[in-house]
Order: sequence, then C-alpha cells, then structure tokens
Amino acid sequence: MTRLRIAVRRFGPFESAIARQFADFTRVRGVDATIEAVPMDLNPLHHSVIAERGLASGAWDIAFLNTDWLAEAVADDLLEDLAPHMARAPVPDWPDAWSPSLTGLQRFGGGLWAMPYHDGPECLVYRKDLIEEPPRTWEAFHALARQHHAPDEGRYGTVLALFPDGHNSFYDFCIHIWSRGGEVFDRDGRPDFTSDAAHAALDFLRLLASDDRAIAPDCRSLDSVRSGALFAEGKVALMANWFGFAAHADSAPESAVRGLVDVAPLPAGPGGRSVSLNVFWVLAIGAGSRNKTLAWDFLRHCATAEMDRLTTIEGAIGVRRSTWTGAEINARLPYYHRLEWLHEHARAMPITPDLARISHIVDDLVTEAVTTDRPTGELLAAAQARAVP
Repeated sequence: MTRLRIAVRRFGPFESAIARQFADFTRVRGVDATIEAVPMDLNPLHHSVIAERGLASGAWDIAFLNTDWLAEAVADDLLEDLAPHMARAPVPDWPDAWSPSLTGLQRFGGGLWAMPYHDGPECLVYRKDLIEEPPRTWEAFHALARQHHAPDEGRYGTVLALFPDGHNSFYDFCIHIWSRGGEVFDRDGRPDFTSDAAHAALDFLRLLASDDRAIAPDCRSLDSVRSGALFAEGKVALMANWFGFAAHADSAPESAVRGLVDVAPLPAGPGGRSVSLNVFWVLAIGAGSRNKTLAWDFLRHCATAEMDRLTTIEGAIGVRRSTWTGAEINARLPYYHRLEWLHEHARAMPITPDLARISHIVDDLVTEAVTTDRPTGELLAAAQARAVP
C-alpha cells in the first residue's frame, strides 16, 4: 500500500481537515493508499522540509508551506513544478474560481510551485458583545484594549504573538509600517528598516507590549496559534490577527465566544491607511517524492469546491470564492464574504529566497525592543545592518 508523508503546520483544523480530505479522496477515487500526516510548529516545519531538505530527499511527499518560504524552497530545488501536472490533469475552474491574490505568489520563475489551501489575511478580530464600534486608528485600538482589560475577570484587552518563529512579529512590524504610509522594502526588494514609519511602528509595538493595563501577560511565549486560542477562550477583547482565528473562535465547539465574534479592517496609523497582509498556506509536492502522481491527484481533490468547504467546516479558511460567498458558511459566520474585500486591500511580501532570514532578524529586533531600553533608532540601525550587510 502506498503511503504519502505530509508535513503539516501544527493547527487542529489543518490536522483534522487533511485527514478527512484524504479519507474522502481514497473513497471517491478508490485509491489504496494511506497518509502519515505529521504536525509541526513553524520553526521545526521549516527546518525539516527546507533546512534539512526533506522535500528533496523524499522524506516528505507533500508539505504545508507558507508563501514566504516558496522562493527559498524553489531556489534550493526542493519543489516539484506543478505546471506539467496541471497540464496533464487540470484542476477544474483553475484559476478563475480563486481570487487573483491566491494564484500569483506561487507562480514565478516559469513554474507553478504550490496550490492554495488555507487563507485569511490579517484583520481586526474583536468581541462584538464588548465593542460596539471597532477602532479605526491604532491609538483608538490601544485605548479600547485598556478599557476592556479586566484580569480579575479573566480577560485581557489585547494580545501580541511575540514568540520568535519568523511569523507574527515580522508581519506585525510590516503592517504597522505600511499602515503609517511607509514601505518595508525598497524598489529593489531590499529591507528598509530605518524610516520614520519604521521608527513609529516599533515604538508602538514596544509601548503596547509593555502596557500591563492593556495586554495579556507573557506574550513572548505566544505564537499566532496560541494567541488565537487565547481569544477563543474568551480571554482577549480585541486583537490584530489572522481571519482564520476569528472563524475558529466563532465556530469551534469548545470556544467560549461562539456567536460573539466580528472582524473589521485593521486600524491605520498617522498619515496612513488600513492595510492587510496577503500570506497564505499552500500545499507543495517535494522534488524528491516517489509518489508525485498520487500526490498531485490528492492536491486536485483538496482543490474541489466540496473539499474547500470542508477545510472551512473544520475551522480553517477555504480559498475558493464559492466558499467565501456560500450561503451555508455565511449563515454561520456572517462576515465570511468580507474575505474578498480584505484581499483587495492586502499587501504581499517580495518574492525572495532571503525572506526567512530577514524575518528572523525582525524577530530579534522586536524581542530586543520589548525586553530592553535600548533606543529605537539604535535597534533599527542594527537590524538594517544585519539585513543589508
């Protein structure tokens, strides 16, 4: 019996959805195969599939990757080009059934390197039973976090995911720069961490992280999944986080805030505007897989409308427009259709194999900002020197 090994980003909805989708695949297709789906946190996942070249060695047939990692994986010859498979056995409705923002980041260098699986740009996630009018500025966001901070009642105003895994600290820093009218990268794709907007962004993040009258304790131990779980436990009033955590908190049987969740555009900073971030999870096939045809057939199955809905039902975020606008999904989660709007106002990172290295430099930057009194200007200059030697 053939076995597909899948490296999975550790997140309950990913784990349950991929298992159910493979069971449906074998039933519908009559395939005699099994999967070994191994959940991993972000750093171990990147290390196993990319740093250790697990996608090239044949250790993994399929991997969950976020789009920031794709250029690095392609540069290291780790991924199978899916374009020939698409030509041989096309995915129905591709690419028209998806937003253009979900079909471009994996197409570069003459290849198609992955299929979109889980979406959900960053947005404002808040308790609508506590907050009637969502904040439009970061200053108003901070004020509301203070207003609803009630540790004695088991609730904090807001939360930051500051665990240094090259993920949320980096993304939060970028969003705060963009929302203040700045740019994170110059026209040549090189980091620009010393602008006035970058200075204001880091100042705000270190102020918020240090405000024990607004924020959950020990945020440096929280990654994005754990911060989302804290919201679902009813312990956070509002946060800037991924759309998927709003949907999960509003639908998971164990959530303490089902029916109490809403989303809105992220706040803007002085001189800027609301902006989101387009980073999403994809399924990619390893260049060293010995089961590439089977792996592609499974990716095609996951891309069907029915399986995309299943991704959503399990608590992740489907990627097809039919899922976003579906009556069943919007009856349960009435803000789901806003995904299209969020994508229209989202920015993407440059396609570069250097992005993982840069993200960890920003991790170090933010960690030092929230744990020391070193001046912001010095911190930014040091990060810039590391990022652009």
